[in-house]
Formats: sequence, structure tokens, C-alpha cells
Amino acid sequence: MRMTGRDWGLLLALSLLWGGAFFFSKIAVAEIGPLTTVAGRVSFAALVLLVAVRLGGHRMPVGWAAAGAFLLMGLVNNAIPFSLIFWGQTRIDSSLAAILNATTPVWAVLAAHMLTSDDRLTPARIVGILVSLAGVVVLIGPAALGGITEAGWGMLAVLMAGLSYALAGLYGRRFKALPVQVAAAGMLTASTVIMVPAALVVEQPWTFSPGLIHVAAVGGLALLSTALAYLLYFRLLRSTGPTNTQLVTFLIPVSALGLGVLILGERPEPRAFMGMALIFAGLAVIDGRLAARLRQRRAGSSRAGG
Repeated sequence: MRMTGRDWGLLLALSLLWGGAFFFSKIAVAEIGPLTTVAGRVSFAALVLLVAVRLGGHRMPVGWAAAGAFLLMGLVNNAIPFSLIFWGQTRIDSSLAAILNATTPVWAVLAAHMLTSDDRLTPARIVGILVSLAGVVVLIGPAALGGITEAGWGMLAVLMAGLSYALAGLYGRRFKALPVQVAAAGMLTASTVIMVPAALVVEQPWTFSPGLIHVAAVGGLALLSTALAYLLYFRLLRSTGPTNTQLVTFLIPVSALGLGVLILGERPEPRAFMGMALIFAGLAVIDGRLAARLRQRRAGSSRAGG
């Protein structure tokens, strides 16, 4: 599908909202536990989306089958990856977490190859995967050879979150028939059922003493980076298709990097930019559109010259 100026605007807005999630969470986890931050994010977002479902005239599906599907989707698309990323951000900068999270499409290609029969690896995709993984190696740095440091564990947690997102993308195909508000609300409600008890038992949230800015950051995560972001995401899926919507993967780390540097005062090392460039190059190869356009231009030039 061809993207309009409005579509590009929505894509940029979505990248700012999801890039902002790394910014908000970095502020929140400074005084609030990672699991409690996740619980706040998904519970407030679920309330907003349940209202959106009601205002849209939709109904939530009922029954054990629907509940089980939403619980599994909430686990792999929210509870696990959010917890891993937020815990990782207690050890690494928000910008580095966003760059590492950009490897999600790499895990998605590998998972689709191993778990489905309709999306196989090609030589180009293998090259793209290797280039992206080289970027990860650059980001981790030579210090990992001497053993995994605290920062190393944080980076590993974010990478595993990307794998969880990839598995969620495969499982989430079964929700295509549902209205977007219903799918998102059901998933986030199920995530709330998982995360609130986990936070109460593991972290005992009443022991935290967050300031207003930390509470506001959780609100930003819930309202902007989750509820509003999901509505924009599903709208883009309808108007531009999944392939074009995936372009947001390239924009999220840039947004998170800008917010981290300008507001949080983060100072990424040179290898962060080198690693990001390699990951982006690998994703471009996996995506294939750039190569296809180059082939079309060459073919057009050949016809014009002939």
C-alpha cells in the first residue's frame, strides 16, 4: 500500500509514543520497582481501552477459550517483555535498551521460520540476521569476554524481551477477526490479571516512596505509550498494512535516543551508534524493500538505455 502524508505523520507519532516508553520507564524505575511499573502501565491502559470498547459499541468476548487466549497474549506481548525491559533499564540507559529492542524483527523472522511453514528464511534474510547480530555484538562490547556484567545482564534481558515480542506476533494472528479496541483491551486486561498479583507478592509496592514525577511517568507509559499507541498502531495496520507499519522499528530507537540525550542527559558511547547502524542495515536487508527498489531502478535504467 502507498503511504499518504497522514500515514507518515501517524507513523512518526507512533515512534515518539513507543520511543517515549523507554524514556518514561527509565524515570519510573528509578523509584518504583519494574514489576510495579508494569502493573501500573497495563492496568491504567486497560481501563482506558475498555472505555474505548464501550464507546465504540463493541463487546468483549466471554468464555474460557477467549480468556485463555488473552492471558497467553498478555503474557508474551506485555507481562514478560515489559518486565524484562524495565528490569534491564535499571542497569542500562534507555537509548541502549531501545536500540537492542529493535532486534525484534530478527527474532520474528527466526521464530516464523522455525514455527511456521509459510515464512521461510532466504539467503538475503540470513545475511540481514547476521549483520544485525553483529550490531548486537558491537553493543555488548569486548567486556563480555571477561564475564557478564550488570549492564550485560540488562542488555540480555532486553534482547529476550524482543524474542517474546516476536512470539507474540505469531500468536497474535488469531486476533485478526476482533475489533482492534477489543483485542488490545482484552490483552491488557489479561496482563493486569497477571502483573498486579506478581507486583504485590514480589515487590510489595507500598514500600516504595515515589515522587510525583515517577508517578507521572507511569501515567505517561499507560496513557500515551500504551493505550494511545495501540490505537494508532492498529489504525496504521488497517490503512497501510503490516509491512509499512513495521517501518516504525527504525524510528523508535531514534526517538528514544533523542529523548535520552536531550532530557535524561544520557551520553551513548560511539559503539552504540555503530551497533545501531549495523542493526538497521540488517533490518533493511531483512525487509527487502530497499533492494527491490534498487532492482526496479536498474531495470528501468536498462530499458531506457536499450
